Amino acid sequence: MKDHDYSKDYSDDSLRKKLGGFARKAGIEVVEKVLTLYETLKDEDTPKWAKGTILSALGYFIAPLDAIPDLVPLAGFSDDLGALAVAFGIVAAHVKRKHVELARERMTRWLPESGD
Repeated sequence: MKDHDYSKDYSDDSLRKKLGGFARKAGIEVVEKVLTLYETLKDEDTPKWAKGTILSALGYFIAPLDAIPDLVPLAGFSDDLGALAVAFGIVAAHVKRKHVELARERMTRWLPESGD
């Protein structure tokens, strides 16, 4: 699994399905990081190397097999959050205020119950 290219597990559709199925279990912190990285990925100003980092992190989040299975109570998304946090730190200079705002708007559209 160490040599797995998680960026190949990424697609917009698979991201939306994963969030739809696991948003409540994953928690708001994971969902916000996922969607902020997603918006950063979509920005044409984001450098290719940063997009590669983001694709790998989002692919890891989507991948059905990872270090800690997502169905494990309390711990299942801790590895996902770690991977997302590392990716976020690496590309932080390219995360714009508009990415954060768009992520919050998308969260409300994709997961209306999360805005409560």
